[in-house]
Amino acid sequence: MTFCAVNSTGRAIKPVLMPKKTSPTLTSIACFFFYLYLFFRRPGEQKHLKELPSLQWMHLAVVACGDRLEETLIMLKSAVLFSYRKLKFHIFAEDSLKPEFEKKLREWPSSYSKKFEYSVYPIAFSVGNAQEWKKLFKPCAAQRLFLPVILKDVDSLLYVDTDVLFLRPIDDIWSFLKEFNSTQLAAMAPEHEIPKIGWYSRFARHPYYGTTGVNSGVMLMNLTRIRNTQFKNSMIPTGLMWEEMLYPLYQKYKNYITWGDQDLLNIIFYFNPECLYVFPCQWNYRPDHCMYGSNCKGAEEEGISVLHGNRGVYHDDKQPTFKALYEVIRDFPFEDNLFQSLYYPLQSKFLETVHTLCGRIPQVFLKQIEKTMKKVYENRVIVHVGANYRY
Repeated sequence: MTFCAVNSTGRAIKPVLMPKKTSPTLTSIACFFFYLYLFFRRPGEQKHLKELPSLQWMHLAVVACGDRLEETLIMLKSAVLFSYRKLKFHIFAEDSLKPEFEKKLREWPSSYSKKFEYSVYPIAFSVGNAQEWKKLFKPCAAQRLFLPVILKDVDSLLYVDTDVLFLRPIDDIWSFLKEFNSTQLAAMAPEHEIPKIGWYSRFARHPYYGTTGVNSGVMLMNLTRIRNTQFKNSMIPTGLMWEEMLYPLYQKYKNYITWGDQDLLNIIFYFNPECLYVFPCQWNYRPDHCMYGSNCKGAEEEGISVLHGNRGVYHDDKQPTFKALYEVIRDFPFEDNLFQSLYYPLQSKFLETVHTLCGRIPQVFLKQIEKTMKKVYENRVIVHVGANYRY
């Protein structure tokens, strides 16, 4: 016999038995529409069936300078929308941006703000010339090199660039920490999937990791291991600790690097390949993965997990598929229904992008986010199905 076992608030209750002569089909239909009703109510009106257990915090770091306030907030929003465990945001920003971050984050509804805590830190470099570090590649980007030194009380951390969007829970990328072997202390994705058209394999004038180098826009780190490891290098025969290695490494290669701190990380892991865990490309999916034709097999099979809109593609019309995702997440009202106010508008926007190579593979962009929304739905509604219940 089929019966519904949640009440109108979504809480589990004692099963309510249907009349003896009620058709099982009618009962199933009634339950289906009841669950549908629960799902399409706004998240703010729904009650979670149970509170998530209090587990270890997940730490997320980002560095924001110049005009990156909005981009950073949209990245943080994507993190909060889908994650299950609580998040601790470590925001490194110029002094002028601190009050703006605090103001905007206070405006988020309590149903989401209770899922995270945050700290805003000033830009700081513990060794070398601060102005030199600050101007390396993008403004303040070199700050990520100093995270193990500054966040001494944090064991593990996910660093992302401001132009990253999460299309599934951070919990999933955080779980890669358990995959590290005894020597691995960081994880990044390859810079390219095809060596013959990769930047490092064609143009680099310095050592780099593997055959195509790695991209540092999404970097998972075991900070404790980084702090406690001596790294092989090309400067002295013995190993150097992380902090004491950074400035001499920069001084040696500064005339040969193009991508700043990412190049320095490539040099470090060239000499210490056993320390790096390599993500599949769907965890750092960039325009290069589709603008010349689809070349990320993992994304084709599983969908994109983490979107990285480098090259400024959220703010111009060169890659409208990336821009569509950014704008839909930006415009999504926190308390609205995910399918109605996020997924369906995204589908509509993608219809306008089919003239591009990235726009011709919408399933790659939609597959993982659709799975994520279904999981959100499943967490809000519990369906009990019983057979031959005796009454």
